[in-house]
Amino acid sequence: MLRRTCKALALLAVILLLPVAASAASTDDTTVLLQKAVDGAWRSAPNKARDTYRHPVETLQFFGIRPDMTVIELSPGGGWYTEILAPFLYERGHLIEAAPPKAEKFTAKLKSNPAVFGHIAGMVPFAPPDHVSLGPANSADMVLTFRNTHDWLINSPDTLEAVFKSAFDVLKPGGVFGLTEHRAKPFGDARVTAGALHRIPEDYLIALALKTGFQLSGVSEINANPTDPEDINIHRLPPDLAGPEDEHAKMKIIGESDRMTLRFVKPLAGNAAASR
Repeated sequence: MLRRTCKALALLAVILLLPVAASAASTDDTTVLLQKAVDGAWRSAPNKARDTYRHPVETLQFFGIRPDMTVIELSPGGGWYTEILAPFLYERGHLIEAAPPKAEKFTAKLKSNPAVFGHIAGMVPFAPPDHVSLGPANSADMVLTFRNTHDWLINSPDTLEAVFKSAFDVLKPGGVFGLTEHRAKPFGDARVTAGALHRIPEDYLIALALKTGFQLSGVSEINANPTDPEDINIHRLPPDLAGPEDEHAKMKIIGESDRMTLRFVKPLAGNAAASR
């Protein structure tokens, strides 16, 4: 009897450890693929130089990205993160770019290197407030936005709210909305700091996401910069150094902006009503 009990307990221990082992293997695989994309020869030296401030591997790991996901990137700009997301999702996942309808420079970048960008699943016209729909409801595993939310708030609070709602709608239950943003001092007037500094208080974005229906599932200091006083227009800091030349040395010492990194989750169907 004792032997059967010990054998059963041993079997139970193995069963309980299986998900942990599978999860660890999956995490290791994701790390390798992300690092391979970050180290890619297609990335320029200036883009790679910003890794020290943007921490792409750690940031995407924090969001919980996997190579088999359907991921929507909002307002990709020059494609800094696209250069990492596209090859990472190339074989098993789907990358959808939500970009302005006439983003000729970005479109030309995608066409310039089919080996890297040739498997992008599609482009969604996205130019808030005129174009905010991101696709069919419950169709994406992850929506990502990097340092864009202040632009939508500058347009209007309604525009930013519409973007958050669109992200919520397109995500599957359990899907992740991951964002980074230049951080302003807490509890300030978000519309003022967005316009004057291109920053938003972290509490403002968390409150908006909760109001939209998301659950807050993680807050990270991966992209924090404690030397940034959070009261400087981010374009005066590196790499832009848009202020007077005599302040450039001081701005270089500070480095790039202090940034929040937030992970929100769309509740599973049974928890959706309780989250609102």
